[in-house]
Amino acid sequence: MKLLEGKTAVITGAARGIGKAIAQKFASEGANIAFTDLTIDEAGKATEQEIIAMGVKCKGYASNAANFEETHKVVEEIMTDFGRIDILVNNAGITKDGLMMRMSEQQWDAVINVNLKSAFNFIHAVTPVMMRQRSGSIVNMSSVVGVSGNAGQSNYSASKAGMIGLAKSVAKELGSRGVRANAIAPGFIITEMTGALSEEVRNEWAKQIPLRRGGTPEDVANTALFLASDLSSYVSGQVIHVCGGMNT
Repeated sequence: MKLLEGKTAVITGAARGIGKAIAQKFASEGANIAFTDLTIDEAGKATEQEIIAMGVKCKGYASNAANFEETHKVVEEIMTDFGRIDILVNNAGITKDGLMMRMSEQQWDAVINVNLKSAFNFIHAVTPVMMRQRSGSIVNMSSVVGVSGNAGQSNYSASKAGMIGLAKSVAKELGSRGVRANAIAPGFIITEMTGALSEEVRNEWAKQIPLRRGGTPEDVANTALFLASDLSSYVSGQVIHVCGGMNT
């Protein structure tokens, strides 16, 4: 019996990167996958077909996760197409870095809206579904900088700290209905986003990590699988760091 057999997972920002890795990992354990991204471009369509080829149902939805009305509409569409939602992974995220004294209001608002408000939108939309089912697992993608902070990333750090507080609060609110909520705090993960950094910056990051390497999207996906499955049936309101020992 596969860990997620017969379950439906909703994953935001999953056309590529960590979100895609999570979708593939969940599919390999039997979950049907509904994923969202701002647009379902060629990469999104390729992800959809790759997951369908794994023998599960999969559909990508073009939706702005930061928009409350769009999110509720897409969740209604997912319910029509899949009939249930067992897992929600709030993974959509962007960065717009800059020192506080130079950061624009637009940079602040964009990151808070995409990274944090999107999680509120989706949790708000799926809560009635999970409460009726009396079961569900919500996973918020935070970051080590949401715990420790980071110069030049006050907006990103604030949004990721918010993801932790949101997960802990939802865990308290929905626990009596069998719904769990947790957060993952990845460290330096090798993705397209971090790949844009210079080799010098990447090497400096590695020196700060006890395991002396960056993580992979699959490292994060394995942790998400644990939190989504019944392996973690008594784990709620927690933050798991996937950082190679960088934050201890």
